[in-house]
Amino acid sequence: MAPETEPEDGRELYALLHLSPESSDEEIRRAYRQYAQIYHPDKYQDPQMKDVATENFQRIRDAYEILSDENKRQIYDIYGMEGLNSGLELGPKLNKPEEIKRQLEELRRRKEEEKIFVHARSTGSVVTNFSVPQYLDGDGVMKGMGMSSEVQLPISKLNTVTVGGNLVVNGTAGTGAASVVLRHQLSSVSSIDLMATVGLRSLIGVQTFRQISPNSTATSGLALSLRDGSINLSNGWTRQLSENTVGNIQLVLGTESNISVGWQKKDEKCSAAGEVKVGTNSFGASAHYTHHFSSKSHGRVAGRVGSMALDFEIGGGRRISEFSTVRMLYNIGIQGVSWKFELNRAGQKLVIPVLLSTDFNALFVTGAFAIPSTLYFLLQTYVVKPYYLKREKQKTLEKMDSLSTQLTEARQAAKKAQRLLEPVSNRKKNKQLENDGLVITKALYGDRKKIKESSELSDIDDNVASQVLDVTIPLNFLVTEAGQLKLHEGIKKSGIMGFYDPCPGDPKLLLVEYTYHGQQYKVMADDCGALLIPQDIHQF
Repeated sequence: MAPETEPEDGRELYALLHLSPESSDEEIRRAYRQYAQIYHPDKYQDPQMKDVATENFQRIRDAYEILSDENKRQIYDIYGMEGLNSGLELGPKLNKPEEIKRQLEELRRRKEEEKIFVHARSTGSVVTNFSVPQYLDGDGVMKGMGMSSEVQLPISKLNTVTVGGNLVVNGTAGTGAASVVLRHQLSSVSSIDLMATVGLRSLIGVQTFRQISPNSTATSGLALSLRDGSINLSNGWTRQLSENTVGNIQLVLGTESNISVGWQKKDEKCSAAGEVKVGTNSFGASAHYTHHFSSKSHGRVAGRVGSMALDFEIGGGRRISEFSTVRMLYNIGIQGVSWKFELNRAGQKLVIPVLLSTDFNALFVTGAFAIPSTLYFLLQTYVVKPYYLKREKQKTLEKMDSLSTQLTEARQAAKKAQRLLEPVSNRKKNKQLENDGLVITKALYGDRKKIKESSELSDIDDNVASQVLDVTIPLNFLVTEAGQLKLHEGIKKSGIMGFYDPCPGDPKLLLVEYTYHGQQYKVMADDCGALLIPQDIHQF
């Protein structure tokens, strides 16, 4: 079956066993037996040679186990090792690439969730409201405070308990509530939640979730108030409108009946959302847009309008570590002019709104926006940017050191693999010499430019050696009894036993010089290009 996308590993398993993607089961078994005879650990007494053989034997055995299994091979052909490592399995009805892709994405999502839920996951927020006008009037600067937190506790593969609570304080008055939710996974596409809340709004309820199609989900809930006995019914529908866009409708029937329609869009550069909500006692609309200028910084614009709110917000944020983001927003609305500072870290959020003024003086409104913006850009230009440039430079140097170490280890591994191939390679070479057949006299693999520079030289200098590997031994090993060598189209040559990639990310060439029937030949092949020798056009 033709693959939908090219695997990132360049079909290394095929290269390792020197096979074409179209190879039959018998060809796979024959290739495995050939390499198993070379690399079986029992053939070696020397401890170092035995270790090298054991490592390479494991590689070819793993490759054989995958390519000899029809389902695993089909997954590998489409998604490489990533598909296999995701735990994807094919059933009798899953034989189309789009079906395989959909299941793979689902398995990726589940694995990410499993990583999160290995231990209890805690999320929460703290909001502290400050008011400058209140302070100037002689009262305390803190206007109010709110806290909320919840902990998710997996109790089995199918059951999760979420315990949470919140507390709100305004002046001398305060309210709070505590809740518990038990979620039971009914199947891979449906679940049910049993919930209870005590406090300001004491209630019990149940909510179900179901994926009704590959692109649509639905929720349905029932809640009973323990204070007045009122009942609320809710229904929601979500549908994938495009690859990056989701639409949803929510209907609530009860003491505060309402209907809301919304959408969300998210991609690598931006995210946006909007909602219109109409109820028996209120109406409102809201929207926000976030643009990512880079992987570390973003800007945000948001607005709300309705019977209970009217405000506009603009600002931005920056990621300061792998798990932490800071954000500052400027808000102008019916309550006045304010700043809002946010710190997000690993599911925890600290929000500090600061009300600056309830008056809408034009000069003050403009200054409240301009002053922090100017300070931010000055700080970004003279402090933050130089700091990150220095840190990025350090990271680059560390990556270079790490890559250099990895390349050295890979080169040593390739040389060790060649040592085990050498006895058989020499026997094949001598047999071809006796029959005046195909003999590889020189073979170099590596950086395209360096290969072309060294193609006319008999020796490789130190500047070239680090980016070029001598592969004469493994290519002589691959010569058939009939005196032919064939390398397959679309397979990176760095995966061949005894090869490695000496210059990751750069274009590579394979240079081969050989003799056949007393004549000398020379040819170059691209990294993923096919090569068949001998051919008359290679003669020089």
